[in-house]
Amino acid sequence: MSELTVADATDRIYESLRADNADIDLHIANLKAALKHAGLKEATFDASKLSHNNRSGRKLMQAYFRQRGVTVKFEGV
Repeated sequence: MSELTVADATDRIYESLRADNADIDLHIANLKAALKHAGLKEATFDASKLSHNNRSGRKLMQAYFRQRGVTVKFEGV
């Protein structure tokens, strides 16, 4: 099985968020592994692709991902 790229892992997280967070923890773990493989320290998400694109929604997402070891930044904010 080949490893996911950061872009693929991020796309799967967008899909999961649209599907009411289905398998979100699995996708976060895959993103964490992809970030490590790519030598990156944080994931960047497009805020316009989030269903809850407000400050509280973004802060909640950052906190949830941080608890799982992934630092999240947003573009387009």
